[in-house]
Amino acid sequence: MNIFDELQWRGLIADCTDASELIKRLSGGPATLYCGFDPTADSLHVGSLVPLLALRRFQLAGHHPIAVAGGATGSIGDPSGKTAERQLLGKDVLAANIAGMKTQLARWLDFETRINPARLVDNADWTVPVSYLDFLRDVGKHFSVNMMVAKESVRARMEDREAGISYTEFSYMLLQAFDFYVLCRDYNCELQIGGSDQWGNITAGIDLCRKKLGKTVYGLTVPLIANADGTKFGKTEAGAVWLDSKRTSVYRFYQFWIRTDDRDAIRYLKYFTFLSRDEIESLEKQHAEKPEARLAHKALAKAVTSLIHGESAMAEAVRASEILFGGGLDGISEETFNEIVGEVPSRTIERSKFEGQGTPLIELFVFASLCSSKGQARKDVEGGGIYVNNVRESNPQRVVTTHDLLFGKHTLLRKGKRNYAVVTAV
Repeated sequence: MNIFDELQWRGLIADCTDASELIKRLSGGPATLYCGFDPTADSLHVGSLVPLLALRRFQLAGHHPIAVAGGATGSIGDPSGKTAERQLLGKDVLAANIAGMKTQLARWLDFETRINPARLVDNADWTVPVSYLDFLRDVGKHFSVNMMVAKESVRARMEDREAGISYTEFSYMLLQAFDFYVLCRDYNCELQIGGSDQWGNITAGIDLCRKKLGKTVYGLTVPLIANADGTKFGKTEAGAVWLDSKRTSVYRFYQFWIRTDDRDAIRYLKYFTFLSRDEIESLEKQHAEKPEARLAHKALAKAVTSLIHGESAMAEAVRASEILFGGGLDGISEETFNEIVGEVPSRTIERSKFEGQGTPLIELFVFASLCSSKGQARKDVEGGGIYVNNVRESNPQRVVTTHDLLFGKHTLLRKGKRNYAVVTAV
């Protein structure tokens, strides 16, 4: 498939300008395209993945991607899709966010290939030197207020009498249009991609390139993702799911994908992975025939986690997940085990209880609320349903000592297949 057909098969085209002409252009040789990422935080989140991976898909198809870090636009804030004005970021915060974002963008695009290397630029480099008067004369005069007000991102806010829209955010469209103009002028950039909420900003840039440069350029948007159950994609009870492991651990990142709604699994395989059409269609068939096996979910979680965090980190996350299904603990890192601690009920106990003679196993299970009484705990041990650090224990006289403490402080207790607790010595 050519790149347009692939994006279409994956469901990754929401809107595009003159599809037949864009297909013709993309088929005629390598094209330069760009996507902007405003530094609203020091890390991108999973919601940024669709346009980011779209850039990568274009690069793999032989085109020239440009990732634009929004040092200028990010200082204003895009009103698209927002019901209230963003809080303006201070210069220090903005600089830190840009630094973090640039590091991430550089990981998922190929800047070293000799054939079609990616570029990473900051729109502050060409926006900051332009004076306010020059911007009004050279850019603002090409836009009618009538046209700007008609754009969905502006109109929706203007209809909200309480929130409204400030002149600052109203001007955002001009800044993004200026980006497209500069990139077209200096890098022969012919295509801008972005989320579907960016359509108004993208078409504004197309108009500016036509008026100032006399060039035909194109726009393409990818869909904004929503979960099948109506909840917002990329949000959990703990908040947003970030691409930086310091903000969202690899284990929790993996869990986010493994817990995908059954109705979304195949769709997300198309959106977020580079698995081939044959591979995805095979998983789709297996998913339809035996959804309880969750093969599509596992393939999705492994592929995305590996893509973002690497093979070894993905393997560690898989192992951590398997522990809660009775997997062995050999070789597990303390960092990964600590993630497990956050997933199951935990209790603390004085370390002295494990020293010397130790604590009777049946008492520990009662303490951890896994058994209602010592008598019940004894029956559970004799029935083969009690595990210490995922190893079955059949001796009701067993004591738990410091030798049973993982990393010198934790003991993982389990009753039956799914009832876990962690007891931590303090």
